[in-house]
Amino acid sequence: MNGWIILDKPVGLGSTQAVGAVKRVCREAGLGKVKVGHGGTLDPLASGVLPIALGEATKLCGRMLDASKVYDFTIAFGTETAGLDAEGEVVATSDVRPTLAEIEAVLPRFTGPIEQVPPAYSAIKIDGQRAYDLARKGEAVEMKARSVTIHSLRHAGLDPASVPAAVGWTPDQVRGDEGGAGRLESITLTAHVSKGTYIRSLARDIAYAVGSVGHVTMLRRTKAGPFALEQAISLDKLNAFGQGAAQSEVFLPLEAGLVDIPALNLSPEAAGAIRQGRVWTGVSADDGLYWGRDSEMRPVALVEVLAGTLKVVRGFNL
Repeated sequence: MNGWIILDKPVGLGSTQAVGAVKRVCREAGLGKVKVGHGGTLDPLASGVLPIALGEATKLCGRMLDASKVYDFTIAFGTETAGLDAEGEVVATSDVRPTLAEIEAVLPRFTGPIEQVPPAYSAIKIDGQRAYDLARKGEAVEMKARSVTIHSLRHAGLDPASVPAAVGWTPDQVRGDEGGAGRLESITLTAHVSKGTYIRSLARDIAYAVGSVGHVTMLRRTKAGPFALEQAISLDKLNAFGQGAAQSEVFLPLEAGLVDIPALNLSPEAAGAIRQGRVWTGVSADDGLYWGRDSEMRPVALVEVLAGTLKVVRGFNL
């Protein structure tokens, strides 16, 4: 078992619990003890793509943590909570409700490289302690701004329930602000972000930018690195694997986590050298990162080519 299970994680399940579920199912399927890890924590209140690596694929978990992610998220305006999500006490309120046009006008401010202050309720360590542990104790938590990149940020579609009841409104009226028409209680956005980005902080700052306050009521990860929702399976389908369902219905090969890197075909001699961790010279390929494969198309290693010399970045024991 060297590959991936891409789980569509439901709300309420923690990432560690999801890893435990995969280990249990593998035992039920008679696979014995399998090394398992995940490729990026997803909060219990969030749902969506959680890549879970098995066997040699766990060597790619660090790379998956560094990968960009895509999220759909809903901002509810008028209330800010301590955790910036649907749980936690209310810490601020506002009567201001923005129009769609006002929201769209501020989105460019949050696109590209930005500085972002993480939520106090986060796993960041302060003097050796998790920020959320300090916050839960009622201690003042000073979070330092960090640099992140928002590759894209767009309106994901207007939820009709977020618009005050006014039968017959046109799209132009929803966008406008004549007599208060088109004021939104919430909006759903899609963001493609770099590692280290906190969507809850992004939602908070967008709400501030339109003169209100807000918190996240829905958060769904639709892509993590090369993996998208279309490849994800439900918990029910995962459990079915433990009861005898075909491996092909739940399992992706190790190289599925390498599709965003070019493949490099290795000669038998080069593959043998790379498996031994040796440097190989005389490679006719551009400088950069590749995944080397042998004559049977099996992944041998992540390799780096520099001036015709090939070095091992991470080897696979396949």
